[in-house]
Amino acid sequence: MIIALSVFLFFLLLLVGLDVGFSMIVAALIGMLLHSNGGVDPIMVPMNLVSHVDSAALIAVPLFVLAGEIMNYGGLTRRLIAWSTAMVGHFRGSLSQVAMTTNLVMAGISGSAVADATATGSLLIPAMKADGYKPGYAAAVIAAGAMLGPILPPSIPMIVYAVIANVSIAKLFLAGIVPGLMLFAGYVTICWLIARRRNYAARPRENWRAQVHSTRIAIWALMVPVLILFGIRSGLITETEAAGVICVYALMVGMFIYRDLKVRDLGTVFTAAGKTSAVILFLLAAAGPFSWLMSEAHIAQTISAGILSISTDPLIVLLVVNLLLLAVGMVFEPLPALVMFVPTLLPIQVQLGIDPIQFAMVVILNLMIGMLHPPVGLLILITSALGRVRLWSVAIETLPFLGWSIVVLALISVFPVLVTWLPAVALR
Repeated sequence: MIIALSVFLFFLLLLVGLDVGFSMIVAALIGMLLHSNGGVDPIMVPMNLVSHVDSAALIAVPLFVLAGEIMNYGGLTRRLIAWSTAMVGHFRGSLSQVAMTTNLVMAGISGSAVADATATGSLLIPAMKADGYKPGYAAAVIAAGAMLGPILPPSIPMIVYAVIANVSIAKLFLAGIVPGLMLFAGYVTICWLIARRRNYAARPRENWRAQVHSTRIAIWALMVPVLILFGIRSGLITETEAAGVICVYALMVGMFIYRDLKVRDLGTVFTAAGKTSAVILFLLAAAGPFSWLMSEAHIAQTISAGILSISTDPLIVLLVVNLLLLAVGMVFEPLPALVMFVPTLLPIQVQLGIDPIQFAMVVILNLMIGMLHPPVGLLILITSALGRVRLWSVAIETLPFLGWSIVVLALISVFPVLVTWLPAVALR
């Protein structure tokens, strides 16, 4: 009864507009005070807040966020767009292809869909609109491209999941590469088909000298994903050390090679990175007391038993989990959903012997898809605001990309080798 009251209070606080993190803390505190065993000492709230983020692995989160902010302020986005234009601008629907290719590389730097959507959307949505693209479609392209950020390494949601589920961050990083490239291949094909149907023009092909020149200028930015993967794969550095190295590398490139990053900009960069990191880590901390209360009430076991009562076939269970999380993605943003639902679903993965890396990628991709559809649809909210476009026109134009994303989700659910093969080969 007390747990039901806490959950009801949590959703009520969300409806009145209170932040997710504060809603979890207040609901957990009320539940502890009214606990059936005579009440729980309120000191459990701050203790659980601290313990939930007491992990060295989480140091990588603010460091990767900082690296992304430094590279954005240091002129990375502009040079990557110029490079993408030289490489793929001659394909049908050139600017949509440029947007996808730029986001593919950006995904290997920031690990944040929101950061990528803001960086590329502010430049490319106006350019696509000026080139005759439908405004809703221009915003949808950026939203779909930005979703690659949390799927490809370094991914902030992967780090959060790894800490919650106690799995290898390096394995998760590598597991995201194949599905990320599958998403990218489908997205650029969709862009080509839509451009052909709507007669969006292609730009003249750049000659090889122009392509080499663009690559030479952008090479410092293009090297970032390579450095991250090589460093982790070789064992020379850990994921956290890689994040620190990339911060220093980004700072040197931005200040002394590209020279777009000035000393006076550092305050803005650190402030922006601090705000983003604080939101992520506070949310993870706030899940501590709420998760403790749910654990005391054996909620995870109850939900697991309910799902397993439907079937014990791993494939059927993954289908049920997918349907559940697609519904969750309609209500919650990805990170809150991760911290609230992953501890509940992990017993199912353990009991059925589903590969933990496959299960992780199914959960992560599923919740990231939630950013592409309303009512929450974080990416379509951001890109519609950037392009000053009606939300529903963006949502409609996103449907082909959303459909392909669900196909990839189904493929990695049915064929675990798509996500387990690369980590097994690279880290053996």
